[in-house]
Amino acid sequence: MRVSKWTALFAVSVGVILATSACGSSSKNSSGSSPTTSSSGTTSGGAAQPLELSQFTVDFSAMNQLKDIASQGKGMIGVLLPDTTTSARYETFDRPYLTKAFQAAGLSNSDFKIDNAQGSASTMQTQAEADITNGASVLLVDALDSGSGAAIEANAKSKGVKVIDYDRLVKGGASDRIYVSFDNVKVGQDIGKGEVACITDWKVNKPNILVMDGDPTDNNATLFAQGYNGVLKPKFDSGQYVKVGEPAGTWTPSVAATTFEQQLTAHPNINAVVTPNDDNANAVIAVLQKNKVAPKTFPTTGQDASISGLQNILKGFQCGTVYKPIYLEAQAAAAIALYLRAGQQPPSSIVNAKTMDTSSNTEVPSSYLTPTWVTTDNMASTVVKDKAVKVSDLCVSQVASACKAAGIQ
Repeated sequence: MRVSKWTALFAVSVGVILATSACGSSSKNSSGSSPTTSSSGTTSGGAAQPLELSQFTVDFSAMNQLKDIASQGKGMIGVLLPDTTTSARYETFDRPYLTKAFQAAGLSNSDFKIDNAQGSASTMQTQAEADITNGASVLLVDALDSGSGAAIEANAKSKGVKVIDYDRLVKGGASDRIYVSFDNVKVGQDIGKGEVACITDWKVNKPNILVMDGDPTDNNATLFAQGYNGVLKPKFDSGQYVKVGEPAGTWTPSVAATTFEQQLTAHPNINAVVTPNDDNANAVIAVLQKNKVAPKTFPTTGQDASISGLQNILKGFQCGTVYKPIYLEAQAAAAIALYLRAGQQPPSSIVNAKTMDTSSNTEVPSSYLTPTWVTTDNMASTVVKDKAVKVSDLCVSQVASACKAAGIQ
């Protein structure tokens, strides 16, 4: 039987269509299902999937996905931590967690260096210059203050070194830097909400609240205050609460204790206080205990989920603490450092926000982690579960029965 020209052309066209369909599209595999992601973060039959903040866990396994990025990088990563007095976290958590994150991604100990300035801005400057001289391509800076931090970053930028603001924003810092921290306004909001809940739970009548802030040279302290003052303002405006005062802030516990004693002498009607971290709260609580103030009568607040803070919560002298899983912050910062070291832009799945630098009036690309308010109700399922504290260190004899009541064993 003879086939016409038009019939032949039709058959060829159908064949081309069928052949094209058989090859599959870029979004489907041969079985017609979507491509799968392997444990290395690559996609079978497709491009690598970007790492997301939600993938960071307490076992640091997600950092393994960055081994290829790490292998492409050049130069050392220098980490500059501020001190050991404003918070115990820097040596207890940040140093070991950053070390673990870098190592999990395949870096050797010679590929990164972690220093602590011990409260000296000039020491941090010297450490930064030494890192740059020794071949650092990225600096991770937790500055003591914005002035000294901006000077460090300006020097780094002039020498082609990339910069990350770690935990604290450096106002007026390098124009191309990235900021890694927890959502610090939310940290403050959690503190404010915790104070309100505690005043209700502890049945504090006619709350007369002293608001204590962190050091004003620390931009984080400004953001914390923005958060808790925003929560408390409606209470003050309505007359439900009385704001006794808001003295000059500090991160030095001994100064906080002196300030509190002075305020308590001037205003003996104070019966609640907003304290911005656990160390300052601990200083205030020592004054309360010296004055024989009973537990669950005089609310204080905190952050950092330190041993002293958690024990003060169990004793009934502190309402709660903001838990910032530093293992998340360390992994986010390490991941961004690895991308920058490799000359690559970190993905938006990690750099997920922007922060206003009020000095330069610019928005700084940022990576925000989410904090958690911890009380006796969820202590076991958060800080204890994450092994942020050891039960043997937390549940000493003075709080053993409280630990048992909170389900901590």
